[in-house]
Amino acid sequence: MGPEVFNEAAYGDVNEEMLIDVCGYALSRMDVHPQAECSLHIVDPDVIAELHERWLDLPGPTDVMSFPMDELTPGSGRPDAAEPGPAMLGDIVLCPEFAEGQATRAGHSLGHELSLLTVHGVLHLLGYDHVEADQEREMFALQNEILADWYDDLESRGVHYQPKPSGPGAFPTASDREALDHLNPDGTIPVIAEPDTTEKN
Repeated sequence: MGPEVFNEAAYGDVNEEMLIDVCGYALSRMDVHPQAECSLHIVDPDVIAELHERWLDLPGPTDVMSFPMDELTPGSGRPDAAEPGPAMLGDIVLCPEFAEGQATRAGHSLGHELSLLTVHGVLHLLGYDHVEADQEREMFALQNEILADWYDDLESRGVHYQPKPSGPGAFPTASDREALDHLNPDGTIPVIAEPDTTEKN
């Protein structure tokens, strides 16, 4: 069956066909069986914030979360399986409203940001992580390679979703992504030691 999208968000215009395309491309690049299933859930910030706190004990919303199926065994869809076969890989949860801010700060479209996050989510489903520095380098390098190659594949197929961005934030390292958290929503860097004048309740 392949990837399926369940759009439960009330935000923006999310191109579901694009998400299925990039997810399917990432899975095929990782030698996962073409009939392996995964679900993409598009949710609002309050939903992903609840999942973020429940499963990772972290407050507030985030951009993407992955929930691999624990029942995967050799031969059931992982790229390192001896005889890859169809399986349910798990769920990827995306929050476009949160991702929109990241896209703005990075200088590219929401479509590209959601494509990047989808590839990131796929790699998590397949067992990749970025807890340690060497894992981080491997995962982000692979993520960027797959994403860049997907754009080339789209061009060869005559398919167009959004332009392939060329800015420094388009194919980021983990440290690039972390730096986004310290930018203002318009992409500018806050003044150092600027006092917080926000009213506290």
